[in-house]
Amino acid sequence: MASPELTSTRSPRVVKARRLAKRSFRAADRKFLAEGPQAVREAAATPGVLLELFVTAEAASRHADIVEQAHQAGTPVHRVSGEVMASICQTVTPQGIVGVCRFVDVSLDEVVASRPLLVAVLAHVRDPGNAGTVLRTADAAGAEAVIVTDASVDLYNGKCVRASAGSLFHVPVVVGVPVAETISRLRDAGLRVLAADGSGPYDLDSELDTGGLAGPTAWVFGNEAWGLPRETLELADAVVRVPIHGRAESLNLATAAAVCLYASARAQRRPGGCRIRS
Repeated sequence: MASPELTSTRSPRVVKARRLAKRSFRAADRKFLAEGPQAVREAAATPGVLLELFVTAEAASRHADIVEQAHQAGTPVHRVSGEVMASICQTVTPQGIVGVCRFVDVSLDEVVASRPLLVAVLAHVRDPGNAGTVLRTADAAGAEAVIVTDASVDLYNGKCVRASAGSLFHVPVVVGVPVAETISRLRDAGLRVLAADGSGPYDLDSELDTGGLAGPTAWVFGNEAWGLPRETLELADAVVRVPIHGRAESLNLATAAAVCLYASARAQRRPGGCRIRS
């Protein structure tokens, strides 16, 4: 690299990047940090998203493809010392590469206009690791959007970004919309809104058997500890439980979301499912 190595943690570039660890600064700048090669690679592959790249000499050698992609896109690349990298990163053992990215969320109007067939809604989800994992699962299941309501965790939290494993840059995401508005708009767009809850009167297996998951569907997932509040459950078209066939008390949020989203993905691809008709 032609640029000299940044070795001072007080460098203005470094200070501006480091402050994005705080939600208030992320919101003000509409920027966030993507840490590690997987997240940075996906950010670099998304036009206009990666704004700056900080990388140690060792990581630049190990991930030369990412550095080259950033150079080709005209993205500023800053070589930094290990001390500077550690000051920017939020992980205990930094992987030597971190990107400053612009926010990638879209409006609810845009999602609704796309006529999605499968959507995941995170309502009252507070754990960033769970939120990122559900986003990754929704991406894998082929969901067209993930909506993070106003009562949920910040989607751009570093732990959430890392847990998404790059899926944040693959799936349209909406943030900060009230639960009631989200459900109403999705229903108006032709989606059946299902709330996932362990005490639900409807069984996921029965929904599969009767074809209840074959059409456009939005799944609403709730808080890790107490699930969905009564007022949210009442807004849904149905409250569905994942059957427990063994002796486990329950499933954690990320696992339950994976089961529900993949059940819908499978049903939609069967003969008569909405993926076939489209």
